[in-house]
Amino acid sequence: MNRLTFSFVFFLVVHAGFGQNDTKLFQPELGVCTSIKNHEIVAAAGFDYIEEGVQRFLIPEKSEEEFEKNMAILKESSIPIKACNGFIPGKFKTTGPETHHPQILEFAETAFRRAQIAGIQRIVFASSGSRNYPDGFDNKKAWKQFAALLAQMGPIAKKYDVIVVIEPLRKGESNLINRVDEGLKLAMMVNHPNIQVLGDVFHMMREEEQPASFIEARKLLKHTHIAEIEKRTAPGLAGDNLVPYLQALKQADYAGGISIEGSWGDNFEKNLIIARAYLQGQINSLN
Repeated sequence: MNRLTFSFVFFLVVHAGFGQNDTKLFQPELGVCTSIKNHEIVAAAGFDYIEEGVQRFLIPEKSEEEFEKNMAILKESSIPIKACNGFIPGKFKTTGPETHHPQILEFAETAFRRAQIAGIQRIVFASSGSRNYPDGFDNKKAWKQFAALLAQMGPIAKKYDVIVVIEPLRKGESNLINRVDEGLKLAMMVNHPNIQVLGDVFHMMREEEQPASFIEARKLLKHTHIAEIEKRTAPGLAGDNLVPYLQALKQADYAGGISIEGSWGDNFEKNLIIARAYLQGQINSLN
């Protein structure tokens, strides 16, 4: 059974088996992973928020004066920044024979403090360059190292009222935490309210992970990303059926945002409008 056939079958099963929630309106906020400098065209396309970058917008290694320049742009924006990705630089190792946890925590505290100033609620922990461990290193030890770092990071995130969401990445990008069910396991190991889980539909499809993982992770699922499977294009550019994953989010009573994290082709402004309409259409089909 190929991926698309599986997704369609799952869609039918969900409708048959979880009908009790079909009447509940599913209307998540939709965002775009891009620079705040694009706020005018993102807002004009009808999106609710922008997902920026920690290292591009919060710039923890740069001065307060440099950060204030970014804040000045945000203050002119008609839509908020609700999340930031691109968290930990690759030079700071989360796992492996030599870790840099003190440096990461110092970096994170500056990021979280500035996130609170900017009204940013979610920090996405993907950071494959930081968290990937070298060949020959023990996977179980890497898990423990990542969990230990997150356990120390949780109280700092709480101090600044942000939630760190663990992002599973496909095997082509990371050798640690490739599936939503693994992200859920790690978050449960850490057991801190400010360390939770992200689900990325592109990575899930590449790993052939069932949409039902969203339902399994429902209590800790706080953020999502979405893109199409083949070239990681924005929804609608290739025409992928994303309904099974959206249906699972609905059944999970998901109340977070859905950020498009993908490629936009050669006309960003035009394709923003296409993607917004296409994704909203697939969401509307569930209501």
